[in-house]
Amino acid sequence: MNFDTNGWTVFWAALVTALATGLGALPFLITRSVNRKWLAVANAIAAGLMLGASHGLISEAFHTSELRTLIGIIVGVAFIAFFRRILGNQTELSVGQLRGADASKALLIVGVMTLHSFTEGVGVGVSFGGGRELGLLITIAIAVHNIPEGLAISLVLVPRGASAWRAGWWSIFSSLPQPLMAVPAYLFVIYFQPLLPFGLGLAGGAMIWMVISELLPDAFEEASSSLIASVTTLAFAGMLAFQAWL
Repeated sequence: MNFDTNGWTVFWAALVTALATGLGALPFLITRSVNRKWLAVANAIAAGLMLGASHGLISEAFHTSELRTLIGIIVGVAFIAFFRRILGNQTELSVGQLRGADASKALLIVGVMTLHSFTEGVGVGVSFGGGRELGLLITIAIAVHNIPEGLAISLVLVPRGASAWRAGWWSIFSSLPQPLMAVPAYLFVIYFQPLLPFGLGLAGGAMIWMVISELLPDAFEEASSSLIASVTTLAFAGMLAFQAWL
């Protein structure tokens, strides 16, 4: 494979996922408030897509090495849970015009999104190491997932005084680690193929953690369990159908 072509392909694919996060701020160009039920539905869609994408990653990895895949899943979960806990302990913060509890909440959500974006960037890069089709699949799943992430960030920032444009910028900023991490991760698994199942398992485990820890709890707070369960299941089925089509 040609290094430049594939390296740039991975970079631009990951950059698309980062820019997609900024789309979550678009509703606030029209209104300062958005019905939180729509955020819940968006989170449910993202949850289903990410579960489907994680299934694809882990299934692909299992074909090579079950043990290395399981180790990757465990490391991925431990990695994102550890940094989530570290960030959650930060208080008395200031972010732009935001102070106190507002700043803490804003930095927490932006920080959490930024930290787990590192893992998503690794996921994009590693998935391209498993083939162009798998890379495209994971890129689409993460890009769609990033839109409600941007909306979630905007729902925290805009009611607390931030403009829609500033909220959009912070949303994109939170996802910039994705293109930064994608190319090194891709090159790493290309040159160290035995570690591919570990990398795929790590990305899959981290995404499953995010679904269970962040997306679904937030969704269940704002909408009925039957609606969220139905939307998540349909999104999951849709992602499986898309995988089969590819």
